[in-house]
Amino acid sequence: MPVSLTLKNIPDAVYERLKAAAELHRRSLNSEAIVCLESVLLPSRVTPSDRLARARELRAGLPPGQFTAKDIDAAKRAGRK
Repeated sequence: MPVSLTLKNIPDAVYERLKAAAELHRRSLNSEAIVCLESVLLPSRVTPSDRLARARELRAGLPPGQFTAKDIDAAKRAGRK
C-alpha cells in the first residue's frame, strides 16, 4: 500500500534540479521524486551478458562503416587523458 512522505528543508539547488527534470520528463514533482528514489534505492541488476548483448545491439544499429573497432578504441583512449 502506498505511503505518503513529506520532505522538509530540501536545498534550493536540489529542488531546482528536480523541478527541471520533472519538466523535461513531463512528470509531476512527486512522480519525478519517486522515479529518482526508485533508481537509487531499487536499481535493476543487469548481467554482464545482458549488457554485452545491448552493446552489440546498439553497435549493429549504427550505419555500416561509420564506426570501426579502431575508431571506438581511439575514442576510449582519448577519453582517458
